[in-house]
Amino acid sequence: MPALACCVDAAAVAPPGYAAFVAGDGSLPAVAPFASSTAAAVNSNSTHWSPAHSSALYRIEGWGAPYFSVNDSGNITVSPYGTDTLAHQEIDLLKIVKKVSDPKSVGGLGLQFPLIVRVPDVLKNRLESLHSAFESAIQAQGYESHYQGVYPVKCNQDRFVVEDIVKFGSPFRFGLEAGSKPELLLAMSCLCKGNPEALLICNGFKDAEYIFLALLARKLALNTVIVLEEEEEVNLVIEISKKLSVRPVIGVRAKLRTKHSGHFGSTSGEKGKFGLTTTQILRVVRKLQDSGMLDCLQLLHFHIGSQIPSTTLLQAGVGEAAQIYSELVRLGADMKVIDIGGGLGIDYDGSKSGNSDLSVSYGLQEYASSVVNAIKFVCDRKSIKHPIICSESGRAIVSHHSILIFEAISASVPTAMNPVDLPFILEGLSEDARADCWNLIQAAVRHENQTCLVYIDQLKQRCVDRFKEGTLGIEQLAAVDGLCDLVSNMVDASDPTRTYHVNLSIFTSIPDFWSISQVFPIVPIHRLDERPDVRGVLSDLTCDSDGKIDKFIGGETSLPLHELEGNGYGGGGGANGRYYLGMFLGGAYQESLGGVHNLFSGPSVVSVSQSDGPHSFVVTRAVPGPSCGDVLRVMQHEPELMFETLKHRAEEFFGQDHGDEGTYAALVTTIARSFHNMPYLVAASPCSLTAMNNNGFYYSNEEDYNAAVESGPSEDEHWSYCYA
Repeated sequence: MPALACCVDAAAVAPPGYAAFVAGDGSLPAVAPFASSTAAAVNSNSTHWSPAHSSALYRIEGWGAPYFSVNDSGNITVSPYGTDTLAHQEIDLLKIVKKVSDPKSVGGLGLQFPLIVRVPDVLKNRLESLHSAFESAIQAQGYESHYQGVYPVKCNQDRFVVEDIVKFGSPFRFGLEAGSKPELLLAMSCLCKGNPEALLICNGFKDAEYIFLALLARKLALNTVIVLEEEEEVNLVIEISKKLSVRPVIGVRAKLRTKHSGHFGSTSGEKGKFGLTTTQILRVVRKLQDSGMLDCLQLLHFHIGSQIPSTTLLQAGVGEAAQIYSELVRLGADMKVIDIGGGLGIDYDGSKSGNSDLSVSYGLQEYASSVVNAIKFVCDRKSIKHPIICSESGRAIVSHHSILIFEAISASVPTAMNPVDLPFILEGLSEDARADCWNLIQAAVRHENQTCLVYIDQLKQRCVDRFKEGTLGIEQLAAVDGLCDLVSNMVDASDPTRTYHVNLSIFTSIPDFWSISQVFPIVPIHRLDERPDVRGVLSDLTCDSDGKIDKFIGGETSLPLHELEGNGYGGGGGANGRYYLGMFLGGAYQESLGGVHNLFSGPSVVSVSQSDGPHSFVVTRAVPGPSCGDVLRVMQHEPELMFETLKHRAEEFFGQDHGDEGTYAALVTTIARSFHNMPYLVAASPCSLTAMNNNGFYYSNEEDYNAAVESGPSEDEHWSYCYA
C-alpha cells in the first residue's frame, strides 16, 4: 500500500480556489465555541467572562438558591444556613476538594474520588424551613392543631443522615417512616434518642414479623403507627396485638381518585400499587369495630406521588383525603392524624414550572399553606376537630445537603487535518473518490454548504467501500475522515460536542439518570470565572453504552465545559490541571439505589460543617469509598482466598526457585493493596500507582518497591491500606 508520504503534483490537479483553501481563507464560516438556548441567557460575545455569566449559564440561582452560588474566584460555594448565611460563612467547594484529596503528608485526608460531600448544616436548615413554613401557615389561618413531619428513610438510609435528622428534628417532634423490616429496625434504634412524641410511621407490605416489631416498638414507648397497606394486614394486627397485650395505633392508606399525571404519579389513583379502596376501608372499620378496637384507628395516610407539580393538584388530593378523614370520624374512629405522604417537589432545573417532572411551580410556604387550607376547609365545614398534619417529605429534606463531586480525566479531540497535507491524501484513491474530494473542496470554497454535505457522504462511502475491499489503507481512510471533518467545521455542519470521560460509574452514583432519565444539575465547581468554550457529554468508566450523561437541565443534550488543562492520569499536567464537576440535588435515592455494575463501588464520603476558622469549614467525618475487596464480597467472592491464589501463582513464576525474590515481594504487596484500593482511577501522585521499569509491573511508588524488595511480603503488609 502506498505510503502517505508519496507526493502528488497538486498544481496539476488542484481546482480553482485550492490555494485559498490551503491558506485557510478567513471568509470561510467559523465554528462557534458553543451555541444553545442556555448560552443565549448570557452575553456570549462579550470579551469579559465573569462568575455572574456562569451563574446565569448554568441556572445556578434557579435551582441552587439559597444554598449554592458562585464566588468571585469562580468556585461554587455552599451557604449552609440558607438565606441566613453570612458572607464569611460560605464554604468553597474547591477548598473542600483540596483538603480531602491532598495526601496526608501535606495535611490532606488522602481520599479518592468520586466523592460525596455532605453538609449537615443544610440538612438542619431544610428541616427548620419545612417546619417553619407549616407553623407560619397554621398561625396565619387559625388552624387549631400542629404539624409534625416524618422522614422516609428509603430516600437515604445512611446512618449519619438518619441520626442527624432525628437530632435536628427533635425540637419539632420530627419522626421517621419505615417501609421494610430493616428500615423499621434502624428507625426504632434512632428514635430511642429522639423526641418521645415523634411519630414512627410503619408503611409497606407487612408480615407477622414486621407487625411484631412494630408492636414491640410501641411497648418500648415509641410513638408507633401501623399503616395498613393491604386489607389482610388488619387480621395480623388484631391477632398479634392481643397476644402481646399491646393496644396498637392503626392507620389506613387510602387510594385516592385524585391522580398525579407525571412519571412520579404512576402509583396514584384508583389503580395505584398501594393502599385501600373505600370498600376495603369500610371492611377494615367493621373488623376493628367487631374486635373492640375501632378506637385504635387514628391516622389516615395517602400519597399522590413524588414531585407534585402544582398546588392545584395538591389541594385536590388533600381535600379528597380530608373528606375520607371526616367520614372515618363519623363512623366512630378516634382519628387524630392526617398523613399527606410525600410529594413536596424539588426544582431540579430552576424553571419554576408545573408542567415538568424536573420542576415545581411553588415554594415551601405555598405548599404548606395549600395543605393547611385544604384540611381546614373540610374540617370546618364538617365541624370536626383539626387533625395533626404529618408529611413524609424525603426528597425535599435531603436532596440539597449532598453534593457528588467527580473528575473529568480526559476528553475526545475532534479529528482534523492540515489543508497543506491534502496532496498526500489523494494517493491510493479511486478516480471517483478523487473527483469527490476536489468537488468537496470547490463547494467549500464557494460556501455551498449543502453541496458540501452531499460530497462528504459520497467521499466517505466510496473510501469505506474500498477499505472493506482491502484496496485502501487505513492511513488514507483516516486522512479522508480528517478532511471531511475539516470541511464540516468550515460549513458549521459538524457536531462540536466532545465526550468528557469522567472518573465515575453512573449506575452506582446516579442510577436515576440511567433508569428513569432523571436529570440533575451538573456544573463545574471551579473555573466559573472563565468562559466555557466547548460543549460535552459525560462518559463514565463502565463498559456499557448506557454509561453516559447526554441530557441536562434546560432540555440540553450537552453541557458547556472548559478545555482540560492536563490531568494526572497519564496525560499532561498535574494536580493543577484537574477538572472537577459537581452533581447537585442528588441526596435522595441515588445512594440507596446504586448498584455495582462493573464492580464499581460507591464514592468516598465526607461530612463538612461550617466553622469560624480560616477556611469556613471543618471536616467532621471522612469515610473512604468501598474497596475492590468490598465490592467483590458483595458478589460472594472471597478476597482473602483470591489473594492467596494469586500469591501462590506469583511464587511459581518469581519465587525462590527462580531467584527473583525482589520482584515476587513487590508484586505480592501490590496485589494486596489493589484489593484494598477503590476501583476507580487514581491520579498520578506520590502515593498512587506509578509504572516502574521492573518487568512491566506496577508498584505504589519507588519507596514501596524498594521496601518490598528488601523486606519481603509479611502478612501485615498483605492487607495494609494505601490511599491514593
